[in-house]
Amino acid sequence: MTLKDKILNKQSGIITYGMTPPKLANAPEKNLEISQKQFERLRHLEIDGLILYDVQEEASRMEQDRPFPYLPTMEPADYSKQYLSQLEVPKIVYRCVGKYTKAELEDWVSADSEQDRFSVFVGASSSKQEVKLDLAEAIQISKQRNGNMLLGGVVIPERHIKKNDEHVRVAEKTRNGCSFFVSQATYNVEASKNFLSDYYYYCRENEIEMVPILFNLAPCGSAKTLEFMKWLGISIPKWLENELLFSQDILDKSVRLSQKIFEELLDFGLEKGIPIGCSIESVSSRKVEIEASVQMVKDIKAVIDKKCYQLQ
Repeated sequence: MTLKDKILNKQSGIITYGMTPPKLANAPEKNLEISQKQFERLRHLEIDGLILYDVQEEASRMEQDRPFPYLPTMEPADYSKQYLSQLEVPKIVYRCVGKYTKAELEDWVSADSEQDRFSVFVGASSSKQEVKLDLAEAIQISKQRNGNMLLGGVVIPERHIKKNDEHVRVAEKTRNGCSFFVSQATYNVEASKNFLSDYYYYCRENEIEMVPILFNLAPCGSAKTLEFMKWLGISIPKWLENELLFSQDILDKSVRLSQKIFEELLDFGLEKGIPIGCSIESVSSRKVEIEASVQMVKDIKAVIDKKCYQLQ
């Protein structure tokens, strides 16, 4: 089945890989070199789609200084077309919609309307951020301008701890046109299960079909990466942070913990009929962490094959 089929059929077990395009300031030769390395890493992976992130400056969201400097990156759609056409998997292009005018987004959404396209629309990172276009209007533009655009949204289970309404947000975005959701990196299994439980019972009560929820996994290979994850707003329980910082091999420990967390969420979803999937990435540019994320795809794929497809 294609990615489109799996999303529309609300199937469990969708697996994607995510990465950030190269720096905008790079020379074309450098981007070609980077894309060739990425192609070699990914071409044999059994993934349903490749996520390409649209990075925005998030200084307004956090008081602490960013552990790694913010550098503008290529537009994900441009990078996909110019450098990744040989990678024959569907591309899921993130769009930080606040950066674009209504006309700019309309033009992008309307292009290639005869082809199946996938995007995840992301709103402002904080209420302080100035935007040209809000998320609700962007979703409406997509619905009106391109019937072949399968639109996804962002789900933040950690936000559910404070506001207790993430399940309502997801249901509302689904009613407005979102067909799937992707989380940020998942290290807090309690927050994720709380969200899933409320989502399940809310949808059952209101006769809403549940859509695929892709939980993001990202290996952590150093204290610096851990610091960056926390700056991004990723919820890491204190006990788990200690397990990582005091382990003999932080990377191996994070991979094993991440896989255990995903298995628990997948089991929870399968029991209740919630379509659970997985998106894997490396938030670090270190080779060892990128290679760990690629291996994680293979390991998670084996878990999904064992647990999902034995039920069919």
